[in-house]
Amino acid sequence: MPLDRLKDALDAHVAGLEAAGTTKGSEAVVVAVKPAEGTRGPRFLLRGEGDREFIRMNSNSYMGLGLRPEVMKAEEAATAAFGAGPGAVRFISGTYQAHVDLEARLAAFHGREAAMIFSSAYATVVSTITPLVTPDTVLVSDELNHNCIINAMRLARPVGKAVYPHNDVRALEAALEEWKGKAKRAIVVTDGIFSMRGDHAPLDDIMEVCARHDGAYEENVVCVVDDSHGVGGFGKTGRGTEEYTNSPPVDILVGTLGKAFGVNGGYVTSSASVIRFLRESSQMYIYSNPITVGEAAAALKSLEIVDSAEGRALLDRLRGLTRRFEAGLGRVGIETIPGEHPVVPLMIRDTQRTRDLVRYLYENGVLVTGLAFPVVPRGDEEIRAQVNADHTEADIDHVLGLLEAYQQGR
Repeated sequence: MPLDRLKDALDAHVAGLEAAGTTKGSEAVVVAVKPAEGTRGPRFLLRGEGDREFIRMNSNSYMGLGLRPEVMKAEEAATAAFGAGPGAVRFISGTYQAHVDLEARLAAFHGREAAMIFSSAYATVVSTITPLVTPDTVLVSDELNHNCIINAMRLARPVGKAVYPHNDVRALEAALEEWKGKAKRAIVVTDGIFSMRGDHAPLDDIMEVCARHDGAYEENVVCVVDDSHGVGGFGKTGRGTEEYTNSPPVDILVGTLGKAFGVNGGYVTSSASVIRFLRESSQMYIYSNPITVGEAAAALKSLEIVDSAEGRALLDRLRGLTRRFEAGLGRVGIETIPGEHPVVPLMIRDTQRTRDLVRYLYENGVLVTGLAFPVVPRGDEEIRAQVNADHTEADIDHVLGLLEAYQQGR
């Protein structure tokens, strides 16, 4: 069939997105990577850009581990020994020793009884939240939570939902108070690090509120935190927002292997009972292949590095580079939201200027992510820059120099 009428409908939909300014546009295609050398960090070559080199400041690989030789060698060795793919979903024949070892190591890293890995952090969040929601559950969520949490809530069928203003602990408490006697189970879900802003949830206060209201719910108040942007690259030893806020351990913690650990995949860690339940009920775990053995071996090596003196030195370096960038933004007159996390938003607060600055940086060999109206509310337009530990001081200063020249030329 020609699908001519469907084509017309799909083309009209995309045209509407283009008119609204919400299309993602064409993707930059990386064709080569030049390793760090001397005073400069890694450089990236893009299709259609010839020999022009780019500094990548839109990467979640906060610790720079994805380009570490020992991480790549671990993946290569495991792939050579066990093959390129797992061959099946885990409960059939797709579980390998590296998967089991990685889960045990992740649980130990976070001080939990057990952990399980998924194909991605998105799959982890959806497949953790939805099985835990019953017709007697209320879901309570921060308004700026990631799309994966929003979609998990859409898929779930709770008795009710409450969305509280960003990081407003009083509003969270009011929601728990309101649902007392109406729900047996309350699930409070929040990002640890909010990826567009780089700010963090006050997990210490959130856990205090959850504990205070726990007795009013027959099946507990359960705190679920997606700390995908926090684990590995935030906190004194890389244990994320829990560590940074000195929070008690949250009930269920979701992390990713695809950001600070520099590999691929997601994971959840909690009590042995919760993990056993999720293995029997998480659809994207039961019916999807796991990450490859090579990826599991690479993640184990990355975790080994993070959980060492070398990892703590990398974290110190990452914090230092982040402070250098934030201080430089202040000097050149660009507003930011200060914090220790390496997501550094440039609060431009104007749609056209945001787009112009993204284009200017691209033309000068710097990759960043622009968020303009209507993707974000008018007045909140920003550029998300992300500092990585394999950037150098010279890289940071070069980007700041470009921003200063842009400011002076306005």
